Amino acid sequence: MNVKAIVLDIDGTLLNDEKKLTIATKEALIEAQKNGIKVILASGRPTPGMLKHVDELEMAKYNGMIVSYNGAHVLDVSTQEELFSQPLSIEHSKNILEHLKQFDVKPMIAKDDYMYVNNVFDGILDLEFANGSFNIIEYEARGGNFQLCEKKDLAEFVDFPLHKILIAAQPEYLQENWQKILAPFEQSVSGVFSAPMYFEFTDKGIDKANALAQTLQPLGIDKEHIVSFGDGHNDLSLIQYAGMGIAMGNAVDELKSAADKITLSNNEDGIAKALAELL
Repeated sequence: MNVKAIVLDIDGTLLNDEKKLTIATKEALIEAQKNGIKVILASGRPTPGMLKHVDELEMAKYNGMIVSYNGAHVLDVSTQEELFSQPLSIEHSKNILEHLKQFDVKPMIAKDDYMYVNNVFDGILDLEFANGSFNIIEYEARGGNFQLCEKKDLAEFVDFPLHKILIAAQPEYLQENWQKILAPFEQSVSGVFSAPMYFEFTDKGIDKANALAQTLQPLGIDKEHIVSFGDGHNDLSLIQYAGMGIAMGNAVDELKSAADKITLSNNEDGIAKALAELL
């Protein structure tokens, strides 16, 4: 396989469960870049929440790229050029945020340096991995390097395009209600789980594979030149698009079934192991 690009999800894939990039994985990816292979981070995260890992992997030095908001935005980290952008329309954003008021969910939207929510103190979820109460709003704000700002009515407030609307809720509640949440908009926007407690809205047709096709094909990097790694439902298009789609050992079953290969988990340097066999 003539590998020209390695595409990686971040949470549950690039990072271990402590949200850290291990030495072995970092060294494997820097070595790949030294050999002329482009490294691309593709995440549901907002752009600012990915920059720390861009620096860790020295991606600006090697013409790396980041695909953020589940594929709604692509940035060349060397030139800071926006390569692709497809946000939700203001009308769709307002309608979705209005519709969400009838559900027990916590909507979060971002612009520039701020993440806007209804109530900064109303972010507590009981999550198994957290062993108790966990403030999801604080977690998202810190992860995205955002300052928090309260708006009583997000639907009324929004007068600018959004790359993504993120909602958080108890996993069991989302499983029971996601179809009702998405139903009025399923013909006009995309909706996907990015984790059991997260459901995300983006513009219709947006996913990680679409972002790659839009930005890599003009560079002469076709799907057969791509190795991709992922673990979640929002990585499915990424795994299916790439010439070699690799699921982490900790991936959801649907992703494992679609993958060409399954490597070790994110806690066992699965990326480094797979690259050692491929490159």
